Amino acid sequence: MAKTKKNRDVHPPELVRQFFARSDYLDTMVLRPLSHITMNWEASWDGETYSLEAGSFAGDLNEIIEQIAVAARPDRYHDNEDRLAERVIAELHWPIQKKGGLWVGADYQSILEQGAFSDLGQRELAAAAAGRVHMALDFGQTHFDDMDDGHMAMLTGLMTIMIYHRYCDGSSVMMPDEDE
Repeated sequence: MAKTKKNRDVHPPELVRQFFARSDYLDTMVLRPLSHITMNWEASWDGETYSLEAGSFAGDLNEIIEQIAVAARPDRYHDNEDRLAERVIAELHWPIQKKGGLWVGADYQSILEQGAFSDLGQRELAAAAAGRVHMALDFGQTHFDDMDDGHMAMLTGLMTIMIYHRYCDGSSVMMPDEDE
């Protein structure tokens, strides 16, 4: 039996942006895990982007969507994630290892979060996220809300980490809460 050729289309940035538009789940899955930083985690669509609100990471959400939309599609997005995990071994000396295709020894999201502290410009995170979006589009999942649960959780984990790191390094565009 002949192997089928994998679809390796590079989807246009506009299609990637539309992938995230008017989502029912995106704010809950990406912003709510950051509610320990700001309680305003709900985001509403204004017709073009997620509406900016005081005390909300909606502006950062818009910026990382754009970063993902313009990121080059990697050949293998798992390689970008692996480089983050390898930094955790080299720099933090965590006792993790890759067995088969899985990293074991710590929570995968924690591995990526810690490895991303050395990810200048969030290149590895954005490439991994872009690869996951392009792959979803390859499989006919044209909107974030249509993704299967496992891939949705991985993509949102990457996006949450991107916003968290923006907050940590001072590049967040979160508007101060009106009470502050």
